[in-house]
Amino acid sequence: MELTPFFSQYWYFHIPNYALAVLIYTLLGRFLLGLMVHPDSANYIWRFFRRLTDPILRIGDWLIPRMVAAPLRPLAAAFHLFVLRLIFWIVLAQNGLAPSFGASS
Repeated sequence: MELTPFFSQYWYFHIPNYALAVLIYTLLGRFLLGLMVHPDSANYIWRFFRRLTDPILRIGDWLIPRMVAAPLRPLAAAFHLFVLRLIFWIVLAQNGLAPSFGASS
C-alpha cells in the first residue's frame, strides 16, 4: 500500500483554505472579545486582534453596508470570508483540483 503525502499533493488548496480559516476565526474572536472589551482598550490581546483584523475590515468596507453597527462589522466580514472560502472549494472541486475525502479505488 502506497501512501501519498496529502498536504504536499494539494498544497494549492490547503494553504489558501487554512489562511481563510485563520482570518475567519480571528474575526469571530474579535467579535466575541469586542462584546467584553472597550473598543479603545489597551489590553494586549485586544490590540493583537485589532492589528490583525483591521486591514481585513478596511478591505471589506466596500462590501459591508454602513448601516451595520461597528461591533457587528467583524461578524459580517467573517461571513463574507466564509462565503469566499466556500466558493474557493466549490470551484476547485468542480475542476477536480480539490482533495477527495472518500474511499479511493
